[in-house]
Amino acid sequence: MERVDVVVIGAGIVGLATARALLLTEPGLDVVVVEKEAGIARHQSGRNSNVLHSGIYYRPGSLKSRTVTAGRKAMIDYCRDRGIFLDVCGKVIVATEPEELPRLEALRERADAQGITAVEVDVRDHEPHAAGIAALHVPSAGIVDYAAVCEAMAEEVGVLGGRLLLSTPVRSIRGNVLNGDLAFRKVVGCAGLQSDRIARMTGAPDTGVRIMPFRGEYHHVVGPSAELVRNLIYPVPDPRFPFLGVHLTRDVSGGIHAGPNAVLALAREGYGWGTVRPRDLAAMARHRGTWRLARQHWRTGIDEVRRSLQHPLLVRALQRLVPDLRGDDLVPAPAGVRAQAVDRDGALLDDFVIEQTDTAVNVVNAPSPAATASLEIGRLVAERVLAGWKP
Repeated sequence: MERVDVVVIGAGIVGLATARALLLTEPGLDVVVVEKEAGIARHQSGRNSNVLHSGIYYRPGSLKSRTVTAGRKAMIDYCRDRGIFLDVCGKVIVATEPEELPRLEALRERADAQGITAVEVDVRDHEPHAAGIAALHVPSAGIVDYAAVCEAMAEEVGVLGGRLLLSTPVRSIRGNVLNGDLAFRKVVGCAGLQSDRIARMTGAPDTGVRIMPFRGEYHHVVGPSAELVRNLIYPVPDPRFPFLGVHLTRDVSGGIHAGPNAVLALAREGYGWGTVRPRDLAAMARHRGTWRLARQHWRTGIDEVRRSLQHPLLVRALQRLVPDLRGDDLVPAPAGVRAQAVDRDGALLDDFVIEQTDTAVNVVNAPSPAATASLEIGRLVAERVLAGWKP
């Protein structure tokens, strides 16, 4: 039986950042990253809009707020040091209806409380083809090639002496032994869409939190409509949900992305309507929180499904931000699935959740802005793993 110091489960951006932080903090540590896929960053880390978040949306003092502030700076430094694509281009958050004005003002106040610059502007000064009755400009937002960041961190983990085991699904954890042949002193769960299942396998108490997969469907904006967006255009988000609404963003190759929506997927890794996994559906049906969430927000859920299935509804939502955008200029792009934690009461957990036992640390909830915050999340997780560590 092979024996190692730490096993990190998941080779997404948070798992890789954690392995890197462990090896930088404790040189010589024997760290193994196990990943069920044949490559790294195959899910949330490689299927997102590559936005570098400013932190304006997050409650002051929350784990999201704290880690994004430090993580954003660390990510900028990391990309600049390694020549990874980064553009701190700024964003506009646009109110298009009078009832959104108090929420926009609340965002400005939240930004002030956290030292984030958010300036009231005429949206057309920054995005000439956008429309709205009020807007905030947030200059610290941007775009990053997170897939390249993951590649760089995976390489760095190897240079520092760590190992990456691909195509290695976690079948069992018995005591301090993974899959019957890999003994460890500590295990770290960074499993994204499978994070709650991995947490229970590591012996963490069942808190009643379950991951629900929300598919975000993206579109490329092509043709004349692609010239209508300079950088990042966002609506004012609905505070009832941890989603930011359909928006328009420039991608790392210079194109324009539109989306995502938030449709409950029929599988944890359900990137299209045709992917259905009975095990995942049964788990959602058994969870009390699923039904409470449905009772509270069924109208919103139906609207999201309709926008997924009826193209004109998506176009209409985007035209609220950019009226001249044409539906014929939207081409389907690869979808992503957000791993969103839901508790027994049906509440969508808005903050990051990290749980800990004597032998395990589990990142249970780390949706957006986890990519922006990943280096700081990795540092915090490594700190918890190594607390009281004895060689």
